Amino acid sequence: MISSVTQYYSGTYTCRRYRGRDSQSSEISNAVTLTVSVRPQALLSVSPQSWLTEGVSVSLSCEVRDSSTGWTFSWYRAVPYRECLTPVTDIHGIHVRYCVELLADSIRRAAGSYTLSPAALHHTGVYVCRAERGEPAYQTQYSNTQPLWITGLSPPVSLIISPSRTQHFSGDSLSLSCEGQSDSTGWRVRRYTHSGSVSDCSSDWGSVTGSTCTIRYLHTSHTGVYWCQSESGGSSNPVNITVHNGDVILESSVHPVTEGDPLTLHCLLHLNITSHLRADLYKDGSLIQTQTAAEITIRTVSKSDEGVYYCKHPERGDSPHSWVSVRGQNLKISHLYY
Repeated sequence: MISSVTQYYSGTYTCRRYRGRDSQSSEISNAVTLTVSVRPQALLSVSPQSWLTEGVSVSLSCEVRDSSTGWTFSWYRAVPYRECLTPVTDIHGIHVRYCVELLADSIRRAAGSYTLSPAALHHTGVYVCRAERGEPAYQTQYSNTQPLWITGLSPPVSLIISPSRTQHFSGDSLSLSCEGQSDSTGWRVRRYTHSGSVSDCSSDWGSVTGSTCTIRYLHTSHTGVYWCQSESGGSSNPVNITVHNGDVILESSVHPVTEGDPLTLHCLLHLNITSHLRADLYKDGSLIQTQTAAEITIRTVSKSDEGVYYCKHPERGDSPHSWVSVRGQNLKISHLYY
């Protein structure tokens, strides 16, 4: 009995009957071929974008790419595996990717769009969808993961990162703490990696003391988006962290700053033992600064400062690229790494 058939079980099956006590004589049955078709997969997209400021509207659109009709749709939030009873596995049914919780007001919608209006801090997280039709219901696979990061002006807690930067060298240590004006107990550090996995800080990749997560030895696999989340669903502003295996990184502000404030960008060299570092700073592929300190200060940030920044060292190579986004009177820095 195969309790949950997946494509992994496709193949040719036979049975064998043995004769005699020594089992030396046997007969093999006819062969039966089992073919398991892959379920269609739902596709999830977000509009207008994944990084948003609270108060705006955002739509999560789910579709099934075939010519048939009659699908209804449901949306889910991805959570760490230990938090629910619905694990999502890979196509072979072997590896658990994440766990999902159904959004209560999204059950079997005929329209393939789910709107959050207005988007709030507690909507920060990772979403998937699934389609079904017929009776009994025939369901698609769960969709691709779609992260949604909401930045607020006054989050209940902040994710405090030490050292305070978004780019880090592999092999270094990192501390992430949930801190706020009120009691920060009950908050935990959560992360989303580019592989699509969602997890809490635990012995798998860090150690937990209260509301602080410590990673003692960084690896490139620690690259991802980190945020604080409470048991009631409250969230901090998310921070995109990259761990670089090279020798040069770009140091910039972790937390949002206000348009008109100064912003300092600094190039750091791994294990630099001299006081003089020559590195060039680029914006949108064009050289904007060459100096001994490898640092530039934008005294009054404006919309024209928006762009992709990175450092280039003549011998040690480039840092990861960071996107600096300036919005209205409020400046939000979100880092997208290439």
